Amino acid sequence: MLYQLFTWLKQEFNVPGAGLFQFLTFRIAMAILLSLFIATVYGKRMILFLQRRQIGETVRELGLQGEQQKKGTPTMGGIIILLSILIPTLLFANLDKVYIRLMVLCTVWLGAIGFLDDYFKIKARKSAQQKGEAYKKKDSDGLAGVSKIIGQVGLGIIIGVTLYFSNAVTVEREVVSGATYAPQQGERLARDSNVFVRNMDGVDRKFVKVKTPITTIPFVKNHEFNYSKLVSWIGPGAEKYTWIVYILIVTFIVTAVSNGANITDGLDGLAAGVSAIIGAALGVFIYVSGNYKFAEYLNVMYIPNLGELSIFVGAFVGACIGFLWYNAYPAQVFMGDTGSLALGGIIASLAIIVRKELLIPIFCGVFLIELLSVMIQVSYFKYTKRKYGEGKRVFLMSPLHHHYQKKGFHESKIAVRFWIITILCVVMSILTLKMR
Repeated sequence: MLYQLFTWLKQEFNVPGAGLFQFLTFRIAMAILLSLFIATVYGKRMILFLQRRQIGETVRELGLQGEQQKKGTPTMGGIIILLSILIPTLLFANLDKVYIRLMVLCTVWLGAIGFLDDYFKIKARKSAQQKGEAYKKKDSDGLAGVSKIIGQVGLGIIIGVTLYFSNAVTVEREVVSGATYAPQQGERLARDSNVFVRNMDGVDRKFVKVKTPITTIPFVKNHEFNYSKLVSWIGPGAEKYTWIVYILIVTFIVTAVSNGANITDGLDGLAAGVSAIIGAALGVFIYVSGNYKFAEYLNVMYIPNLGELSIFVGAFVGACIGFLWYNAYPAQVFMGDTGSLALGGIIASLAIIVRKELLIPIFCGVFLIELLSVMIQVSYFKYTKRKYGEGKRVFLMSPLHHHYQKKGFHESKIAVRFWIITILCVVMSILTLKMR
């Protein structure tokens, strides 16, 4: 909103200082500062509001160190994160860009799903208190698991359809010779796409915008992979069904990463800290891929109009760090599903948009390990119970962070060490820009 306002003031009245909003770096810095301000200053007011409304966490009796101290801690603090992301984005980003609109939708969509889940849990607790019954937290109290999956799948379909079919989602290809470009396998020229000239290092080079469902393969010299290859083997004409495979993959990624973040949110500061680090890495990828000079130097895919998304990422990182002010041990507020589902979905969507989804297992390594630990634990328990009549466990408790709690590690030490692991994973991911 402010971007459009100051752009108009600059064009119509040449207002001094209005040109600052044309600089992407200035708007990124402002988004970070504003998100930090909202999360820290107004975050405190939100915590007090949640306390007055008795919106507190109910903790299961799991025999974990310090779990009793968490009872009554305000939950649904994810609202602080969502507002700290959305307000700076709406103020400083160019809302005409498809990527900004898509990420605003993603934030609101998953935030609403998480909010409903938290709301139903709190409603069940208050209902039990009114009846004078002892409340025991159950998975069935919140939004039904199927409903959450349907919501995540619905968002994945919207993101997949938009990225595949929208004419605003393109990449650039260089016209090496002649005045036309011959599309490669799985490519098609974008609507009204004309050859244009860009001067690079004193040399005029011709480019054209194309639509193509490609992603980046890490650690490989010829690092592009076209999803059409997944169906082209079926026979001639099969490439026209690439959109089905692409949307299915996008939906799976959004659902998996969203649930991985949700499972990781089990210790004070864990999910927020990990998400902030991952967000910073995605910010590097987005800024580089959205700047044709950096993209040319690093030989990475240049994605037009992507740079604007750096403002959203700046707000995302600022929101996570600001939330840590109150969520670090001992936590004064929990994000709940309102925050954790949204964080995972945002990270997945950003990775897909910047075409780095194959790097997700690396920079989201903590989310992946946490998710796998639950799957392994449940699968092995069911298998041994069916085979031997008694279920056995691989871990002392799942998700993995509870396993280390059972081994006697303090939760703050576990959280910090998981942050360090995430930093190592992120550094490795960023190194892929040159390691091919």
